[in-house]
Amino acid sequence: MVLESLLAYLHLLAILTMVVFLASEAALCRSEWLNPKAVARLGKLDLIYGIAAVAVLASGVARIVWGVKGPAYYGGNWLLHAKVGIFVVIALISIKPTLTIRRWVKAQRAGAALPAEAEVRATRRLIMLQAHLLPLIPLAATFLARGFGGRG
Repeated sequence: MVLESLLAYLHLLAILTMVVFLASEAALCRSEWLNPKAVARLGKLDLIYGIAAVAVLASGVARIVWGVKGPAYYGGNWLLHAKVGIFVVIALISIKPTLTIRRWVKAQRAGAALPAEAEVRATRRLIMLQAHLLPLIPLAATFLARGFGGRG
């Protein structure tokens, strides 16, 4: 039971970290607030967001493998597949903003101008899309934890 509690804690901690840093990115990624220091901060926020996302995935897999319910419970549950599917969609959406922010950081280090307003808006739109999809995952998780979505 201690292992299950620790795995749940690590998973929840990773999720909260991911949410905080995604929200921070969304808040900071605005052309009217962008300056060289903000671009550098965006790069750091995005890096921590990515690390947190990997931690969410790793701790989720650990809960499936070593948790009380085990792989047999989760394997056939469509809600788990929905959660993972949404997570993958968010990860795929995050690729473009991550690459864009890295390019901005590199350009700022080289002394280039700040990114164009249209590019900042497009990047923020993708960040916001991730932020709006993310709450669907805990919705599925709450039903999954209460036994919904299984076969039989």
